[in-house]
Amino acid sequence: MDLFEEVIKLRRAGKRGALATIVHTNGSIPSYESSRMLVREDGSIAGTIGGGCVEAEVWAAAKEVMNEEAPRKMTFSLNNEANYDNGLICGGTLEIFVEPILPQPMLYIFGGGHVSIALANAAQTAGFAIGVIDDRESFANRERFPMAQEIHTSFEEAFEKIKPTAATYMVIVTRGHKDDMRVLAWAVGTAPRYIGMIGSKRKVLSVYRALEKDGISPEKFAGVHAPVGLDIGALTPEEIAISITAELIAIRRGAKNVLHKAVKPELATSSETRSGEPRASFGYKE
Repeated sequence: MDLFEEVIKLRRAGKRGALATIVHTNGSIPSYESSRMLVREDGSIAGTIGGGCVEAEVWAAAKEVMNEEAPRKMTFSLNNEANYDNGLICGGTLEIFVEPILPQPMLYIFGGGHVSIALANAAQTAGFAIGVIDDRESFANRERFPMAQEIHTSFEEAFEKIKPTAATYMVIVTRGHKDDMRVLAWAVGTAPRYIGMIGSKRKVLSVYRALEKDGISPEKFAGVHAPVGLDIGALTPEEIAISITAELIAIRRGAKNVLHKAVKPELATSSETRSGEPRASFGYKE
């Protein structure tokens, strides 16, 4: 099996993986430099770096490398230690470099207005592939979005064709509450890396409460970033686009202590049930 072809397949499918490569050996090692093992997101592997406990440790580290999206070098001093004698009857040292295999992040922008144009330009510069969805062909077209890899002129068509993965980001900036609600109702039923929606806190709360009445659990909104973007005082479409792109980067890179604007559902207890148990209810924390 050609591991590099497998890497290409993973990226095309929008899936993650990690590639472990032996970069240095010293002593008697049951493999050789440049041996490789690919660990897929589902835990399956291709190739080998010698088997045994070392391979098991590298497999576990590869899962962490995928999640952290950062490479790692691992060094093993074998020297006939009991910990490493399962499949590795040898002595010496072994260095393995584990690097993440990541698909290009895909940003789907729902809405084709001024903020969307600015966002598409900013996000593409930051390394995101762009998809645009608007039910008005005069707004969703190649003239307005020449950088877009995908353009959809029907929300329903987009819902059918888009298959969100851990590399998928969605920003909802449609022309009104009705379309925002329709897109958000669909989006929270999928599993992308990020969902964001533009609007004031009052608008966001009204959308959440309306969707709750339609039967969507408030817990579904816990991972939604709305109002979208980092709190940098943005006013113009271009500034708003930068604040949103900054939040996308922060989520992608796992940044800590950044100032998000999102309203989050907060679990509270209110009255008791007939059996005396507290009844759970949700409010929203700004």
